[in-house]
Amino acid sequence: MLPAPVAPPATALPPANPVPPARHGRLMLEDAAGLQGRLWRGSSLGQTADPTLPSGFAALDAQLPGGGWPLRAVTELLTPQPGVLEWRLLAPALGGGWAGHRQRIAAPAARTLLLINPPHTPHLPGLQALGLPPSALVWVATTTPAETLWATEQAIKSHVAVLAWLPEARPEQVRRLQVNALGSEAPVFLVRPEHARRQSSAAPLRLVVQPGEGWTLAVHLLKRRGPAHEGWLALPATPGAVEPLLTAAKRRGQPAPAPAPAPTPASPPTERHDALARPVLQA
Repeated sequence: MLPAPVAPPATALPPANPVPPARHGRLMLEDAAGLQGRLWRGSSLGQTADPTLPSGFAALDAQLPGGGWPLRAVTELLTPQPGVLEWRLLAPALGGGWAGHRQRIAAPAARTLLLINPPHTPHLPGLQALGLPPSALVWVATTTPAETLWATEQAIKSHVAVLAWLPEARPEQVRRLQVNALGSEAPVFLVRPEHARRQSSAAPLRLVVQPGEGWTLAVHLLKRRGPAHEGWLALPATPGAVEPLLTAAKRRGQPAPAPAPAPTPASPPTERHDALARPVLQA
C-alpha cells in the first residue's frame, strides 16, 4: 500500500488589511510625536504634552517645562513667610491668564479658585487689585491638618484651581495629592514652609520664593523636569496700585545712589583740644 502523498507546505497568507508603507511611516511619526512630550533627557529642559498656564513672567516661563505652570500636576511654593509672596507670584496667572484658559473648559467648577487654609483673612479689595475677581474666590477655612488635606483632595477631584497652605503635610500626603492632580485640568499650588525643601516630594515642580531687592521676587527652581537650576531669578512683582508711588530706582529694585559729597576748601590746621594737647599746669 503506497503512502499518502505529502502535501506541499502552505505558503504564508498575506495580512487581511496590509498597512501601506507610507501610512506605516506616518503612524510611526505620530507615535514619536506623542512620546516627545513624555520623554526627556536629564541634560535638557523637559517638554510636556499636557497644557500649561503662562506665569506672566517671561524669565520664569523660560525656565519652566512646557513654558508655564503645569495643569495636571502639583506645584509646591516654599516661602519663609506664608501669605506674603505667593500672591504676587501667582496673581498674573490666576487672574487674567487663568480667566482666559478656563473659558475653554466646559466644567462650571473650573471657573472657581479655592483658597484652602490661608494664614490670613483674604483681603478682597487687594486681591481684586491684583486681577483676582472676588466672584471667583471661595475661602475654605479648616481647623485641623486632616481637614485641610481632605478639602484639598476634594477640590482637586472637582477640577477647580486650588491654592492651599499645607505647613504640616508629609511626603506621602503630597504624593496622594499629586496622583489626584494628574486628572485635573486646573492648576494646583501648595504653599509650604521653606524648611520643607529638605524633604522629598512627589511634586514635579518645586520653587523657593524669597523677597528680593525692592519689590522684586527672588525665585529658585528647586526641582523640575530638566537640569538643575543655577542661581536665582529676579522677577519684577510690583503691585499696580503701588508702582506709581515708587521712584524710578525702587521700580528697578535698586537702591537710590547716594549724593556725592560737596568739595570743601582746604583749611589751616586747627589747634588740638584733646587731653594730650593741653599744656601742663605748673603748681
